[in-house]
Amino acid sequence: MEDIKFGEILLPGDEETEARQERTVRDKFWTVLRKYARHIPFSRDAVAAYYCATDATTPRRVKGILIAALAYFIMPMDMIPDVFAVIGFTDDLAVLTAAIAMVRGHMRADHYLAADRILAEVKEERA
Repeated sequence: MEDIKFGEILLPGDEETEARQERTVRDKFWTVLRKYARHIPFSRDAVAAYYCATDATTPRRVKGILIAALAYFIMPMDMIPDVFAVIGFTDDLAVLTAAIAMVRGHMRADHYLAADRILAEVKEERA
């Protein structure tokens, strides 16, 4: 994993790449989250990042960084495949943490409140 540079993963790409990644994230994020929410210790941050990335007031560069991180999160086969329960999400956590650190000032309390609401609903669905 040393040869992977998280900055390269998180760099916003050209408009076509960003649009493709955004479509992928919008199409698959909730399915992946609902499937693995109980195994993901960083699901609150992932959901808040989703809400920030889809917020119309979020700057384009910030959206690009978060969409890239979320696209990496929903890819089933990445550096450590997610089928390996908790350990499979360690690389996703590292990428998402790096993305959030880069854009921390744009992730607002309302993004986290929305994340808390949806995660409570997901928890109720599982009960």
